[in-house]
Amino acid sequence: MGAEQAAQANALIGALQREGAGRLTLFLGASPGVGKTCAMLARARELLRQGQDVAIGIVETHGRAETQALAEGLPLVPRRSIDYQGRRLDEMDLDALLARRPAVALVDELAHRNAPGSRHDRRWQDVEELLDAGIDVYTTLNIQHLESLNDVVHQITGIRVAETVPDALLERLRDIRLVDLPPRELIERLHQGKVYLPDQAGQALQAFFSPSNLTALRELAMQTVADHVDADLRETRSARGLGGIALQRHVLVAIDGQGQSEYLVRAGARLAERRGAPWSVVCVETPRSLGRARQERQREIDKAFALARNLGGGTEILHGADVAQVLLDAAAARGARSIVIGRTRERPVARIFNRTLTQQLLRRGARYELTIVSTPQARQRARLRHGVNAEALGWRAPLRALLATAGAAAAAALGQRFLGLEDLSMVFLLAVLLVAARSRLATAVATAVLCFFAYDFFFLDPLLTLAIGSHGGVATAAMFLATALIAGRLASQLRQQVVALRAANAHATALQSLGQQLSKAADLGQVMAAGAAALQSTLQARAWIRIQGAAEPAANAALLDDKDLAAADWTERHGQASGRYTDTLSQSAWWFLPVRSDQQQLGVAGLQWPAGMARLGFEQRRLAESMVEDIAQAALRARLVADLEAARVSAETERLRSALLSSVSHDLRSPLSAMIGAAGSLSSYGKDMGEDDRHSLLQTIRLEGERLDRYIQNLLDMTRLGQQGLALERDWIGVDELVGSAARRLQRYVGHARVEAEIPDGLPLAHVHPALVEQALFNVLENAAKFSPPGAAIRVLARSTEAGLLQIDVCDQGPGIPEDERHRIFDMFYSVERGDRGQQGTGLGLTIVQAIIGAHLGSVEALPGPQGRGTTIRLTLPWGEPTAPGKH
Repeated sequence: MGAEQAAQANALIGALQREGAGRLTLFLGASPGVGKTCAMLARARELLRQGQDVAIGIVETHGRAETQALAEGLPLVPRRSIDYQGRRLDEMDLDALLARRPAVALVDELAHRNAPGSRHDRRWQDVEELLDAGIDVYTTLNIQHLESLNDVVHQITGIRVAETVPDALLERLRDIRLVDLPPRELIERLHQGKVYLPDQAGQALQAFFSPSNLTALRELAMQTVADHVDADLRETRSARGLGGIALQRHVLVAIDGQGQSEYLVRAGARLAERRGAPWSVVCVETPRSLGRARQERQREIDKAFALARNLGGGTEILHGADVAQVLLDAAAARGARSIVIGRTRERPVARIFNRTLTQQLLRRGARYELTIVSTPQARQRARLRHGVNAEALGWRAPLRALLATAGAAAAAALGQRFLGLEDLSMVFLLAVLLVAARSRLATAVATAVLCFFAYDFFFLDPLLTLAIGSHGGVATAAMFLATALIAGRLASQLRQQVVALRAANAHATALQSLGQQLSKAADLGQVMAAGAAALQSTLQARAWIRIQGAAEPAANAALLDDKDLAAADWTERHGQASGRYTDTLSQSAWWFLPVRSDQQQLGVAGLQWPAGMARLGFEQRRLAESMVEDIAQAALRARLVADLEAARVSAETERLRSALLSSVSHDLRSPLSAMIGAAGSLSSYGKDMGEDDRHSLLQTIRLEGERLDRYIQNLLDMTRLGQQGLALERDWIGVDELVGSAARRLQRYVGHARVEAEIPDGLPLAHVHPALVEQALFNVLENAAKFSPPGAAIRVLARSTEAGLLQIDVCDQGPGIPEDERHRIFDMFYSVERGDRGQQGTGLGLTIVQAIIGAHLGSVEALPGPQGRGTTIRLTLPWGEPTAPGKH
């Protein structure tokens, strides 16, 4: 797929994704008072006249008569009152507006901060939820509240705006309307009291509303609208397959956490927005990040990454000692054309040797556009650091260098005196390596310089001076210094690589351990239990998981109060994080993450760290999100397995049902037809029949009724044996009594059957359920009688095996069963024309035998008959506790 085709596909996909969501219309102004709210209300009245369902979610009139007049007559959703520190604050009722579900909702002042206790911290988050619900939203915004322009507005007006809206929200725009007013007319409105009260108007004229400020803000507003119009044009043309617009490639922003990260993020966002290009922010971890100010630096990086995500950019932490090469590799991997960096600190030595980051990027990255950004505050801090450089190092680094140098000098002196060492430079070099392996590069360099002077002062002639007496000594000292500096740098780089590998290995190990635990989980409950245990042990936090309405572990469920459960429910419904460390329902002490897989919402996972943990690191956040993604995949797998099992059981049940209906319809209908026919004959012709004929018909009714009774009894036995927890009422009974009772019962139903029993004397009593085992023997005997030739005997052999088991063989002289079908004759409803299963019967007889003997912990098997003729059914049962023969 070419670049133009890819752009066209992306545009079409974006248009399809926006079909189900609400559409955003923004009324943008350069400053308050230009008439944004009035323009929005006028448009709403026009829509209402056209018959569209319009409702006011919230509109701030600020006491202006013309605004109030425009709002009158428009449907209004009442506001919700919130008690805060003894005051009642009115806010938009988001739930009522979602329940009202108008076609168009009017939400004024998009950048407004909601009252504490609201579901979202900012009103723009309420708007996002309305859009996700499929409601179109009309809203207003001043240009100074746009997040990417925060620093620019601060430079223009000198005022830092606290309430901002992320630029990513503007990607959902359907329409943007610029509400403009020349600066002189706006100032006249201020004088007339149409914007603020007289006192507030006077203060505003002296500060924010100066002609120069208003002109600059007006230009920013026009430029923003023009950028979005241009972006819409490119997207529309791409969706239609029209060319002629060259899309810019990726913009890579590099930050270092040294005080200008957020400014760089905003600058990179503006650059990418102007070019219509995707962008991302990266930070390279180097040995310099392991110093005293690591926590402060990490806090700044986290804030910058959060800002980048709000503005629609990607974020990533990179590791490596060579910052320039790492950035170039990242740019190549992302297809970036532009690299945005901050101005590097003034380091004369590095600049002399072309070692600054800017110089290295210029030298190696010839095909990249390099944008260097700085701020007055950053330059001022750099100048201040030159004056207090010694303090910036902290007291631990110099102390470590001094102690290492003193220790090396003492060791060299002892080695020279007692061991006769001559090349003492190795002792000092060892000290430099030890310091470099445990600290940052600056400390290693300082140690190398101190060791050089100590070696020169104490061990090179002339002693106790810094002078060097010979040319050889000068060369030795110079080589020692160079070796110490190189070795120190290499050791420091190696330490950084080890730290980076250790962090990556910990991440990979945690995910591998979680994967092993999840692979053993057989169902959804085990998946949630394994996931919660892994999250708790790896992240050192309480974990709570709820998937498909079931929560795990149950012990932590009581720890979630109502506001925690409300945040969890919101995350599960909307598929976005909420609670602690977020801007949504942040009053909750838990951080909730959606458990989802391939855009399919499965549930929610919650994590709770100790109250003293005010910030969540980027690596920790990424590890938690990765683990939750793995849990989601395992939960989806468990659910699919459960669905497949349910489908298999359903199919098997349907098969059994069909077989049962087929069997009942055939095998139960035959005796019923015979009984009905015989009874009908007796009723119609009984008076004319002889005694023998009437007796024959009555005998037919009796025999067919008994056969029907046996079929029904088999079905009832099969149902009873299928129940869980069947209790066997065991009793002691002789084997001969069991066999005799079953044989006599067979004689009543099959008159021609002949049973020959061979039961040795002295067999112990069997501890079984007499009625059930007798039924099993009867079923086997009846089955054998069906296929034995008339007059042929059925042999029953009983004996005690060497393993202490009772074995009963029932042998017939029928045609036998092929070897490949012997294991199937015990299946439910299995019936064939040959062998021990004819077409007569329900096909349950031997299945019931297997169930009864299995309930007694015994076994049933089909074997060839004696001399290869017929079939032998072998029943094997445990005797139970030994007892004397003939005694109960």
